[in-house]
Amino acid sequence: MINRQRATEVVAYWREAGPEGWFRKDEMFDDGFRGRFGDLHMAAAKRQCDGWAEDAEGALALMILLDQFPRNCFRGSGHMYATDPLARYFARKAIADGHDLATDGPIRVFFYLPFSHSEALADHDIPLERSTALGGDYLKHAIGHRDIVARFGRFPHRNYILGRESSEQELAFLEAGGFSG
Repeated sequence: MINRQRATEVVAYWREAGPEGWFRKDEMFDDGFRGRFGDLHMAAAKRQCDGWAEDAEGALALMILLDQFPRNCFRGSGHMYATDPLARYFARKAIADGHDLATDGPIRVFFYLPFSHSEALADHDIPLERSTALGGDYLKHAIGHRDIVARFGRFPHRNYILGRESSEQELAFLEAGGFSG
């Protein structure tokens, strides 16, 4: 089991980055994130941090490490999505335990993003239901993600990275500036 204090460090780092830093592509930020928490991402992926799921802050740290960290730190590789099922597992547990509602502010969205990142349409119900209370653009983005999966059954921008063939409709969507991750 990894020291629980590390979960506090992850959440503090992510809070400090704030909404302005969470979703932008910034190589310097990603390098710092990777350098500071790469070991924890791997530990969480190996289920060495499972005990963190027992409280809201620890559960949030797991969401960040298993869902957002790979998207920042492994851009352009299949590893971006490798821990998605585990992130959804812990997100379901966190929501069932009320950890999302015990977390204030926009950072709460990270309990819902594992479902927005899913290619299973039913998973998108959770962020649609829960993002409304967050305000801002969170609901708009949840709808956008759901609509892509409803239309294509997956996220077309992942096809190349995951070695999947793209349909003509998916290629047209991407060429027209459709969501690219």
